[in-house]
Amino acid sequence: MMHSFHSRMKHTLTLLTALLLTSLLCAANATNSTVGTKDKRGRTGDKSRIQAGDYVAVIGDSITEQKLYSLFIEEYLLMCKPVPDLKVTQFGWGGETASSAAARLAHDVLPFAPTVATTCLGMNDGGFGPIDEGRVKRFREGQTSILKQLKGAGVRMIVVGSPGCVDTDYFGIGNGHPEQGTGADYNHVLATLGGVARNLAREEGAAFAEVHDRMMDVMTRGKAKYGNQYLLGSVDGVHPYPSGHLVMAYSFLKALGCDGDIGTITVDRAGGSALASAGHKILSFNAGVVEIESSRYPFCVSGDPSKRESARSMLEFLPFNAELNRLMLVVKGESGNLKVTWGNVSKVFSAVQLATGINLANEFPDNPFNEPFQKVGRAILEKQTMETNLIKKPVHNLPADRQSGEYQLGIEVLVKQEKEANAKVAAAVEPVRHTLKIESADSIANHQPPP
Repeated sequence: MMHSFHSRMKHTLTLLTALLLTSLLCAANATNSTVGTKDKRGRTGDKSRIQAGDYVAVIGDSITEQKLYSLFIEEYLLMCKPVPDLKVTQFGWGGETASSAAARLAHDVLPFAPTVATTCLGMNDGGFGPIDEGRVKRFREGQTSILKQLKGAGVRMIVVGSPGCVDTDYFGIGNGHPEQGTGADYNHVLATLGGVARNLAREEGAAFAEVHDRMMDVMTRGKAKYGNQYLLGSVDGVHPYPSGHLVMAYSFLKALGCDGDIGTITVDRAGGSALASAGHKILSFNAGVVEIESSRYPFCVSGDPSKRESARSMLEFLPFNAELNRLMLVVKGESGNLKVTWGNVSKVFSAVQLATGINLANEFPDNPFNEPFQKVGRAILEKQTMETNLIKKPVHNLPADRQSGEYQLGIEVLVKQEKEANAKVAAAVEPVRHTLKIESADSIANHQPPP
């Protein structure tokens, strides 16, 4: 009886040990499958966020070829530097569908060896008419092919974007084609395709950028406040203004895992100290004046906020600065109110606000980074314009046989050209010297001459 009991105990312990080992192995494999594996270029296989040294391919249709949301993405990745040493190429192609993008992917895109890719397709796939199951099926098949080709080529992180939306007041009528139906009708089609994209991203282990729903939300709130004349896109109802493209860039940057932490400057006037986080260096600090050198820029959203089509006007409806663009100033050990001067602009804040921290990028939209930011932005736009010509002409016109010597020699030259163009814009991001001045607003007010 005792022998039988010991045998059962021994058997039970053996089973428990085996189960424990199996569980540990499964956990290890699960961990390795997401962050411990290596891609074909020997890089850690974290699919959840962009990594240092990544090369991003921005794939899409004429909305991508507008070079606005792709410009915003590249500006952010190069200047805000969520991680170091990032490179971007935009592969926008007017009229592109998921099927046509899949057909030219191996010839026109994969030879550039991106490690990250974003796709934004669907606007053309819907056919600008009522829902059609055949078109939905072709969209699903095209997107599936794109995902499998990207993964097969060793692209570590893929962000599948849903298509955007069309303007509910200008689509069809606004572009002279009332037969296309209403904007609400076609947004139903685009939402359906967005659902397909979302499901495919989940099935294939890719990230998903919710472009359609965010644009719909912003457009709905904008029209509720400013009336039906509020335009998220141009008068064709399809191609967004910069305001709409900022929503698109926001969606993709969030999906890429950007956390929005640009940096923090901490000042203690009484203690005589000033500290800066990585990407920023304190050059001097004297009597509340801090001179800083920054290699990381805040994102400078441009445009006239009173003009609804401008990117800056979108900040009213989009938490871009709060979630993606935080350059914080923290001031310790103060009381009352203090005046902060950054560049040519001054604002007054309470000591409580400053002790908690203020977001300089949000409070000072016109700041010392604007000019260098726009300078780099112009260089990036010039590069992206070159990329459109590069991909649509010399690259696309290479022989269809990718194993031929002519293709191999030609693509090597063109990839080198693009690599040099990326290096040139990266070198344009130079450190910016700027000054923050912090002084008591109460003492200033007390010393003002009488009127």
